[in-house]
Amino acid sequence: MQAFLDGLSFPLRAIRFIGSQPMLWRYIVIPIALNILVGFVLYATLLWAGVRAIEALLADWPTWIAWFVRVLLIVALFIGLGYILVRFGVVIGSPFYGRLSELIEERLHGVTKTTSPPYPASIAYDLLRALLFELKKLIFLLALGTPALLLHLLPGFGTMPATAAWIAIAVTITCLDFFDPPLERRRLSFRAKLGFIRRHLPASAGFGLICLGLVSVPFLNLLAVPVCITAGTLFFCERSPVYLDDGTMR
Repeated sequence: MQAFLDGLSFPLRAIRFIGSQPMLWRYIVIPIALNILVGFVLYATLLWAGVRAIEALLADWPTWIAWFVRVLLIVALFIGLGYILVRFGVVIGSPFYGRLSELIEERLHGVTKTTSPPYPASIAYDLLRALLFELKKLIFLLALGTPALLLHLLPGFGTMPATAAWIAIAVTITCLDFFDPPLERRRLSFRAKLGFIRRHLPASAGFGLICLGLVSVPFLNLLAVPVCITAGTLFFCERSPVYLDDGTMR
């Protein structure tokens, strides 16, 4: 339980860290401005359409069941919109977030693992890895999310376990998103990134849950992505050894 609670604390610790490091602010302000633009478009379109679809779906349901299911589906809608916003936010802000994470690691460890210089070949390789990472997350989502979605076919009973399963999947993907900058600098495979999350349970579960909550709250999530990127790097730095250039561990 203590490790889980420790994981929950990282966004607050990230805010304190950002406040004490003015040199990092420029890598946060620009992505936030881009997130605000993307978020306005998303919430002006998809949120309204989603709420109307939920009301139409539940129009003929018994009142007490409809109320309970409505709450669950609206929570799922906000989580879904947060997921989409993070997808756009992480991709659009990736140049800023990558540098932000490098600087944080350098401040905490004194050394940092950098990616290859920006030659055309390395840029193409980085782009390919980024696209494959997103594809693997989508496959992961479909592979686990489809069976969870089928639970909704069980009237009454299926909705609660289906929602719990989707939240667990969303927590895992959230961890993948916000742990990714330091993990990707080390060119870890998708399986190894999942392994990092698994090894650090239950702290990683607490981290993913609080970050998922932050990116699911309308308007707050416009500010949450850089905070969660910072929190993910702090998490990594606290729980991973430092390997120096000569291969020794500090």
